[in-house]
Amino acid sequence: MNSQFMPQQQQIAVIGGGVVGVCTAYFLAEAGHQVVVIERLGNVAEKASFGNAGVVAPGYVTPWAAPGMPKKLLSSLFKPDSPVLLKPTLDRALWRWVRMWLAECELDRYRINKARMQRVALYSRHILQQLRDHHQLDYEQTRGYLQLFRSERDLALAQPALAMLAEQGIAHQLLDAGQARVIEPALSTSTALAGGLHLPDDEAGNCPLFTKQMKAIAQAMGVEFHFGSTVSALEAQGGRITMHIDAREFSADAVVVAAGIDSARLLAPLGIRLPLYPVKGYSATAAIRNFDEAPHAALMDESYKVAITRMGSRVRIAGLAELGTVSTDLHEGAMRTLAKVGEDWFPDAANYNNASFWSGIRPMLPDGPPVLGATPVRNLYVNIGHGSAGWAMAAGCGMVLADIVSGRTPDIDMEGLTLARYARMP
Repeated sequence: MNSQFMPQQQQIAVIGGGVVGVCTAYFLAEAGHQVVVIERLGNVAEKASFGNAGVVAPGYVTPWAAPGMPKKLLSSLFKPDSPVLLKPTLDRALWRWVRMWLAECELDRYRINKARMQRVALYSRHILQQLRDHHQLDYEQTRGYLQLFRSERDLALAQPALAMLAEQGIAHQLLDAGQARVIEPALSTSTALAGGLHLPDDEAGNCPLFTKQMKAIAQAMGVEFHFGSTVSALEAQGGRITMHIDAREFSADAVVVAAGIDSARLLAPLGIRLPLYPVKGYSATAAIRNFDEAPHAALMDESYKVAITRMGSRVRIAGLAELGTVSTDLHEGAMRTLAKVGEDWFPDAANYNNASFWSGIRPMLPDGPPVLGATPVRNLYVNIGHGSAGWAMAAGCGMVLADIVSGRTPDIDMEGLTLARYARMP
């Protein structure tokens, strides 16, 4: 890892103890800073990171806003097993977000947004592999990623993404149903399969396990973690940032906001407004009862936008999107859909109805890429808006933030990844 000494040590607070915040803290400490992580819950990776699908797939990572998606979602919205749930609401922020999302579904916008996301995710996978090798980490990682297309329509919708994989030289192979079952022999033959896309260099792993391992490493480097602490407000005072925490005030030389959906609440009073909207995701984790009938690695059901990931002796099924609510109550229809996807592809692997179900809020921007780096407020930085790709981007984004805070030039082009892309937003 980068061992460059940072002569101007700063006291830096990272707000948020998810995988993004923990990776940011690690790289800031590695750069020579004094770092504290402030998290309102009792441990790291207890919100969006906890039930993550586990997929680290730069070749797949893609904006939710894509050609054909509005029509596909509209046609499935009222089906009992729809990949998208919409709770009726008059929330103006939601409908504003939807309008912005629709504009990003145009092909030219999709290509720009996907290229930006892949730039971050490819770099992040490289940094993650460096971390794994350097610290000898084992977080139940698997190699390879297989997309499953139930119908010719799903294959047709994937054509823009396939074209970009070829243009960028990303290793991939388009498969027929038989070839897909060679890679994953336990795939059920009872479920219609039009074809698959194999990404051999992509991977998956247990996100909360990794995050807790990185927390321990960061603590050994001197990072302090303060749990059960809620930042109620941020205030710029001179050259320092003041945080209001539980009726007390604390200041730091710099603050990095990596607080997921709570980031919008903290930034808005400072004049930093982003179309960050809470999109609820679900996962089900079941113990494997028949290892011969379980998946070897990670897969994605393109019809339902649901990932199936092998995590040691368990299988995780994660995905779906529910808009119009910030409640983490479990939706019966969502749980049935996750169980159905598991039963469809690996019926004898686990008892999905007895799985541990989870839901959490993903901070989604309408175009897809995260927002990284400096803000108009001096010494205030952001690492937010990763949506469902937080695990896939965490290591790279943490390194980028540490470089920017430390006055170094990041290894990747930051075009389209900063607040500048929303500069004209009213």
